[in-house]
Amino acid sequence: MKVIFFAAYDGFFCKFCLPLARSLRDRQIDVVLMSPPGDSIAQFKEEGFRWLPLPMKRSSLNPLRELFVLRSVYAACRQEAPDAMHSFCIKAVVYGGLAAQAARVKKRIHAVTGMGYVFSSSSLKARLLRPVVKALLKLALRGKESLLIVQNPDDRQLFIDCNVIQPDKIHLIRASGSGVDADYFSPARQQRSGKFKVLLAARLLREKGIKEYAAAAALLAHRVGQVEFLLAGAPDDGNPGSLTNAEITEIKQVGHVTVLGYVADMRRLLNEVDLFVLPSYYREGVPQVLLEAASMSRPLITTDAPGCRETVADGVNGFLIPARNAAALVEKIEYLLDHPELCLAFGRAGREKVLQEFDQKIIFQCGFKFQVQLFGRLPRIAFLAC
Repeated sequence: MKVIFFAAYDGFFCKFCLPLARSLRDRQIDVVLMSPPGDSIAQFKEEGFRWLPLPMKRSSLNPLRELFVLRSVYAACRQEAPDAMHSFCIKAVVYGGLAAQAARVKKRIHAVTGMGYVFSSSSLKARLLRPVVKALLKLALRGKESLLIVQNPDDRQLFIDCNVIQPDKIHLIRASGSGVDADYFSPARQQRSGKFKVLLAARLLREKGIKEYAAAAALLAHRVGQVEFLLAGAPDDGNPGSLTNAEITEIKQVGHVTVLGYVADMRRLLNEVDLFVLPSYYREGVPQVLLEAASMSRPLITTDAPGCRETVADGVNGFLIPARNAAALVEKIEYLLDHPELCLAFGRAGREKVLQEFDQKIIFQCGFKFQVQLFGRLPRIAFLAC
């Protein structure tokens, strides 16, 4: 039995898919990874997986290039003749669904980890693309052997409202990838020491609330001796919402936020901070970094927006704020700055929420187990209740 995993960028596999791929391989299922080239390819090979390169650019809108990519996905399906195609993220779902249908791949499993730029941005480009993407999704998801996995109820309802797939073919798994490893992301430091450190870690996209975060830091500049703002992450050239180098340089030069760039060891960084914030309006799935921060007993401030709201019980393990609202972010940061005992209580509650709802062990038993058994029971799809 063979399954192709298809993602629009290689790093997705390493961050979210390797536990599932390993488990399927342990069940004697041949897993082939397919994506554009990137820095994670070496890790695929070290793990012993085959990788198929694609000439794909996530930001491309060139019709000839995109037709060539679609033809390449189709050719890979014809050559590999897999029993199933498992695609991740919107663009891969569209191309994987269309190509797999044309190549007569019987089982097609699609995982949407958030609705991304097209459904998040208010730009003219995004608004023009939205009806086109909806139409393509309806074509890509058609067929009785097609199944869709989403991470939050808002995305499930959006697909139902768009009428692109039957509701009984949508399966909800409430966590990014395989959940969070609560044993690895465990709290080491509880008490505040030195300045109150606030962290935002994300791809440097406008819709992640980066500018609102920088504005909040500026509004709290009068308390510079007490609080420090950190920003971890790198721009994403494949996303139209990515900050430009000039915008990142401006944030650095203003000086209210310390820009760290990409940080590989998030556990170490989270252990050094007192508060994690993500003022996102990106149409997230369930942000992995919020789960990791909560698992390490860090209080959270995030937006009352799809995906983000799944991680916070407002007033219990953090605060939910309106999107695009720097003033609300300032208010909640300053409140936690002045109430260290509440930070500790929020942190403990966040850790408990992860252990009860998002621990990797739970996800393995529920959604992860669902995917493993789904492949193991080919050619028949069996729906399991979570």
